[in-house]
Parts: sequence; structure tokens; C-alpha cells
Amino acid sequence: MKYYKLYVDAAGESHWDDIEVKVEERSFAPPAQAIEISEPEKVERVMFLRLRSGWDEPIHPTPVAQRLICLAGTVHVTASDGEFRTISRGDVWHMEDKFGKGHHTKVTSEDDFEAVIIQYE
Repeated sequence: MKYYKLYVDAAGESHWDDIEVKVEERSFAPPAQAIEISEPEKVERVMFLRLRSGWDEPIHPTPVAQRLICLAGTVHVTASDGEFRTISRGDVWHMEDKFGKGHHTKVTSEDDFEAVIIQYE
């Protein structure tokens, strides 16, 4: 498993990194058998998001550290350094570019883009 991480450097430039999720086999819900699972993370809020087909926002930083899990549709997200990722159903995008130049997001699918947002602060 992996997720796409968008972060910002000290100069305010946003960049992408592909992060592998580490999972270990352990007992999670006894008496069920052990499963492969990652370490837990503390979160503040969970929300659902819909961006209508054709939605195209101006470049901006993320307001808080947050993770998006795509449920439907597709967006094209470009970091300020020009590198992009296409986020579609099943993809996970972690945003940490809270200052600087930010990123640009555009819905590229005919269907609306729907996601779960998990905020960390």
C-alpha cells in the first residue's frame, strides 16, 4: 500500500513523494486471527467532500495537515514545482503544504469527485 504525500520545502515550493505504508501482522480484534495493520494515527476530524465535475480551483496551500481518500471521480493535482499526480478511486493523498506556493487541483472526470477527508490538526 502507498499514498501520495504533498509537502512544502523551506523555500515554499511544494513537492510530491510516494510513501509506502508499513504494516505488521498482529492481533487487532481478539479473538479474530492476526491481521496486517499499520500503526494508528491520531486525527481531529473526518469529513466528506464533493467537487463537481469541471471544478478548477486557484493554486493554494492546504489549510491543515490532512489526508484525502478518493471514493469516486478523478482530480489532477499539480505541485508548485510542476510535478503532478492523478488522484482517482482508491488513491490516498496526504497534504502537508500548509504555506508557500501550494498546489492546483482540477476535476478531470465526467463524474463528480468524492472523497473522505481526515484532518490531523
